[in-house]
Parts: sequence; structure tokens; C-alpha cells
Amino acid sequence: MTTAVCTLFEGDYHHGVAALVNSLHASGFIGNVFAGYRGPRPTWTTSDELCFGNLRIHFVPLAQNLHFANFKPQFMRRVFSHLAADADAVLYLDPDICLTAPWRFIETWLETGVAMCEDVNSPVYENHPRRLDWRKFYAGHDVSLRYRGDVYVNSGAVGVTRARLGFLETWERLQTLMAEEIGGLDQVKLDGGTSARMRDPFFCFNVHDQDALNATLEACADTPVSILGREAMGFMPGLRVLPHALGPRKPWRRSYLFEALAGRPPGPADDAFWRHASGPVSSWPSGLSGRRRRQLRVARLISRFISVR
Repeated sequence: MTTAVCTLFEGDYHHGVAALVNSLHASGFIGNVFAGYRGPRPTWTTSDELCFGNLRIHFVPLAQNLHFANFKPQFMRRVFSHLAADADAVLYLDPDICLTAPWRFIETWLETGVAMCEDVNSPVYENHPRRLDWRKFYAGHDVSLRYRGDVYVNSGAVGVTRARLGFLETWERLQTLMAEEIGGLDQVKLDGGTSARMRDPFFCFNVHDQDALNATLEACADTPVSILGREAMGFMPGLRVLPHALGPRKPWRRSYLFEALAGRPPGPADDAFWRHASGPVSSWPSGLSGRRRRQLRVARLISRFISVR
């Protein structure tokens, strides 16, 4: 199976892209990575394409004004239709994720069904008001949702085969219908949004991109899915596959020693990021990633004695 990987980034998230690519290279991935971006291209590349053996990264400039959190199904469809028209599958990964499993594991995962990971906020039960409000809203737009389980998935990793392309089309449609409810697809919870509803934790689209994705699971109730548990993204102990750095404290922004002294230890995503910060791609000055890895080890030692419960 030929698989293309894609991601979306802007600003300092280019550090995450570099580590993601290095982790893919270490996993044994062979193929193309498409990195859609807004703003200047990273300074660590001098062209729109970089090649490392059998892995090639393509930088795709984007001019649209949607927030990238709300542009994932559209970009995945563009990869299928234009950027990698021969691909059998497309795997989208957020640029604050690294792969820590062998690529053969990912190939099997993608073949089984639409590939996703359980979110830290899972489960959301059958008659939870959030699910009920999704059903009421979309029923008003002639979209029927059918309950298929309590799991609430994270939108940071979504893999789809060409045979299941309809899942992406439905996800995009449900996001478009949601747009007027959240004040437009340029709105995002992480930035606080400009709409009061986006700041309401009880609003059924408070986590817009993920809420639309989880509603899509119910709209596509007959589509096979393969969902890894919360351990996959490092949200609980277990087999880590795609450690995910949630929130604004990304690994490349953290001050590990100060945070450890304040009782905030490093997490699995920090370990994975700095393990792959150096490799075929480097977004850091020579020697800096090594110093940060040493700080990480010291921070872990401090965290044995200082923690916030």
C-alpha cells in the first residue's frame, strides 16, 4: 500500500514538522510527506522539496484563511486528488506529534479502518448532552447521526484509505455546516475565538474540529474504523504510538528546569520530540538539541521529588 503523510503548520510549528519527519524516517517510512504552510517557509530548507533517501518532504504554500485546525479534511482530499494522486492512503498528523512505532504497524492500522486515536477527554457517553446537541443540530440540516460507541477521538491523527474517501467528504461537510455556529472556520478554541460561544465549555462545538470529527463518526456509522486507546498519544500509560503535545506548552517552547521546579514534569511527547529533534532534518543550531535533552533528563530527576497533585 502506498501511503502519503501530510501535516499543516505555521509559525514556530516548523520545529514540530522537522521532528515529525525525523520520526517517520526512523520508523522506516518510505514515501512522500506533504507539509502545508502559511507564512514564510522554514529557514532550514532552501527549496520546496527535500529528499532523504526514500523519504521526500514537499512544502505546499497555502493562501486560504481557514484556521488549520478546520482545514484537515480539505487538505487530505487535496493530497488524494492532486498532490499524491497515486496514493492508496493518506495519514494526517499534527505537527506536535512524533511517531514512535514501526511503520509496518501504521500500515496495518490504516488497512483496518479509518485510523484515529482516543482523546484525553474520552469517553463521551451515548446520551451525553454534547452528543444530543450534535444530533439535533445536524438533523436540522438533513444529516442523521447514529451512535456507535462512547469513544471520543482526537483530530491530531486521522488516516484514510482511498476506498473510504467519503469519510473525508462527510467530515468537510459537517465542518462547513458547523461554521456559522462557531463564527466561521477561521475561529479556533486555542486562540480563544472571537465568538462568545467558542469560550463556552458547555457549547457542543467548543472543541470544533474534534466535535465535527466525532459527529462524522456517527454520520458514517457503517464505515469501518480502527481506534487506538488513550495510551497511543501518551495520555495514559501503555503502548505509545503517536505521542501528542497538547496545549500551548509545546516541547520547543518549554523551559524544563523551571517547570520541573514548579511541579510540572516533562511528558511522553517531550521525550519523543527531543529524541527526534536531530536527524536528517534539523531545525536547531548545532548542539542545542543535545543540551535540551540533557535538561530534560535533569527535569525528570527533579520531578521525582517535586510534583503538583
